[in-house]
Amino acid sequence: MPLTPLDIHNKEFNKGFRGYDEDEVNEFLDQVIKDYEMIIREKKELEAHVAELTEKLGHFTNIEDTLNKSIIVAQEAAGDVKRNAEKEAKLIIKEAEKNADRIINESLSKSRKITIEIEELKKQSKVFRTRFQMLIEAQLDLLKNDDWDHLMEYEVDPIFAEDEEVKA
Repeated sequence: MPLTPLDIHNKEFNKGFRGYDEDEVNEFLDQVIKDYEMIIREKKELEAHVAELTEKLGHFTNIEDTLNKSIIVAQEAAGDVKRNAEKEAKLIIKEAEKNADRIINESLSKSRKITIEIEELKKQSKVFRTRFQMLIEAQLDLLKNDDWDHLMEYEVDPIFAEDEEVKA
């Protein structure tokens, strides 16, 4: 067990013939007691400071552990978010491709129908033109017919014309 300041203070030496000067020894012991008390006080202060620092270190170690766990959780969450975003992007792209294919197919179908309708209208137009041309030619033939010339040569009997006027 280490010495205490009280042990030093209560220490008594045997007196011998021609021994040390008692006042000088007592002064030295008083100085040793003061220095020893100061060292013990410093030691207690340092122990208290070490305990405080150890407590803070434990606290900061806990914070560090918590932060490390939080970082790991955040990294995992970020990975999950990234994977989900990639999945969603792939789904959106697939849906867009399906819609694009559908739109293209619909457009091609409409284009084919319009092409068929145009061809049908061309045929109808040709038929109409041919018929109209035939009608006009028939009418021209009627106009060129000699019967018109005979009608112009035909003379009406004046008596017969008068009878017709009376009836009218």
